[in-house]
Amino acid sequence: MLNLRFSQYILECGTDEAGRGCLAGPVTAAAILLPEKFELDLLNDSKQLSEKTREKLRPIIEDRAISFSVTHIEPIVIDKINILNASIKAMQECIVRLNPTPLYIIVDGNRFKPINNIPYSTIVKGDSKYMSIAAASVLAKTYRDEYMDKIHEEFPMYNWKQNKGYPTKEHREAIRKYGTTKYHRMSFRLLPEQMKLKL
Repeated sequence: MLNLRFSQYILECGTDEAGRGCLAGPVTAAAILLPEKFELDLLNDSKQLSEKTREKLRPIIEDRAISFSVTHIEPIVIDKINILNASIKAMQECIVRLNPTPLYIIVDGNRFKPINNIPYSTIVKGDSKYMSIAAASVLAKTYRDEYMDKIHEEFPMYNWKQNKGYPTKEHREAIRKYGTTKYHRMSFRLLPEQMKLKL
């Protein structure tokens, strides 16, 4: 069973992101405030759960949360400010939309920037330790997957429905064959040969 709280504050929000390592699509973050006596047996880091389990958990999490928020940061912004800053920006945007305002923030990973003077802690592998981060990871992952399924209809040749924009062999072959789209992150190494510098 995951821990419910890291701090002594009831209004402690957890936040996490999905899609950081993808070649296409947004980076998506979620933030959530859970009630005092929240329990959900199946809840875990979204990467450890099947798609079916994540889809089953999402409405339960949304229904029982005090407040939650999800944000997509598009590739054009990722390319402008880099993926780390875009991930942090996505999490910050989610946090400021929570109502009531959290009194403490716990963040999955080891990097964050303060927002509105709210105290925070970064927790490596936090999504497998704390319920609010795990719940945020499920929301971020399911909302991002939904987004990728939608844009798959526009560009089916990249099979985003399957690979969700991650750098699979199939995805890279499609980039090689068809080029890039408005959803690709141009600041990323889309093809392995981009590493070879022509001197």
